[in-house]
Amino acid sequence: MLRLVLLASLAASPAYANKVFVSNERGNTVTVLDSETWEVIAEFPAGNRPRGITIAPDGSELYVCASDDDLVRVFDPETYEELHTLPSGPDPELFVIHPSGNPLYIANEDDNLVTVVDTETHTVLAEVPVGVEPEGMGISADSRYVVNTSETTNMAHFIDTETYEIDHNVLVDQRPRYAQYTADGSRLYVSSEIGGTVSVMDIAEDGTPTLVQKIEFEVPGVQPEWLQPVGVKVTQDGSRVFVALGPSNRVAVIDGESLEVLDYIVVGQRVWQLAFTPDERYLITTNGNSNDVTIIDVEAEEAIKSVAVGQQPWGVVVAPN
Repeated sequence: MLRLVLLASLAASPAYANKVFVSNERGNTVTVLDSETWEVIAEFPAGNRPRGITIAPDGSELYVCASDDDLVRVFDPETYEELHTLPSGPDPELFVIHPSGNPLYIANEDDNLVTVVDTETHTVLAEVPVGVEPEGMGISADSRYVVNTSETTNMAHFIDTETYEIDHNVLVDQRPRYAQYTADGSRLYVSSEIGGTVSVMDIAEDGTPTLVQKIEFEVPGVQPEWLQPVGVKVTQDGSRVFVALGPSNRVAVIDGESLEVLDYIVVGQRVWQLAFTPDERYLITTNGNSNDVTIIDVEAEEAIKSVAVGQQPWGVVVAPN
């Protein structure tokens, strides 16, 4: 029987603006928050070691990488009931969904593959060999390329979504974690956790990447080895780039044009992943060691609230409007 932890007043509450879903890696749950009140409204079991989390573009299904179960669990975002599972290959960590809602591109950390899964037929369409320890996944604005980052090979692999062949490989710094395109597809940011940098690539009209700069970070009083870039999010207009800096407990704010680091926002402990609300008014961070999320006012570029969630929050996604 599905076990749900709901606030007693939930049934009498009005409709929520947007639901925020947080995967708790050690707690084996997903916590649900309301993006207007920032109250926890539910928590439900999500398999063993849930990490990557995303939602269908139409909001109909919630996908969770249950890494120790070697599959993707699919939930109803309204009832939190598990609907079915998807094959994923061993140790799925991060994934990205096609803007149409199908297919799902999954990084399999243990077998050096990107698995492509049909979300309607629940079948594997392709397995693409990539570098060692694949993790980050990003998709271009035109959906022509899916980018995977391999932690040990230290590369970004550009996979053609039609042929499932790798067309380009770009060497980045040590342990790349995340790949994020700008909304117009003209630029790609790749974070490198141990290298301590974000690699910036300009993307040609045909999708060809050119590495143009590596952004470095420096915070007075913070040891350089604590500045570990992980999650990356870019505003729709490309003017601001936000980077989670791991055990430094900070999110960097970068000017999207000059690529200058403008500021550092103090958040919870070991900040990992990030997600905007649909209106980009807020940015939510997952803080794995303080077991909470931080809410950042995007326009003010400051943290305004922290909310306790489950044990070791890892990923976060916000339901669409």
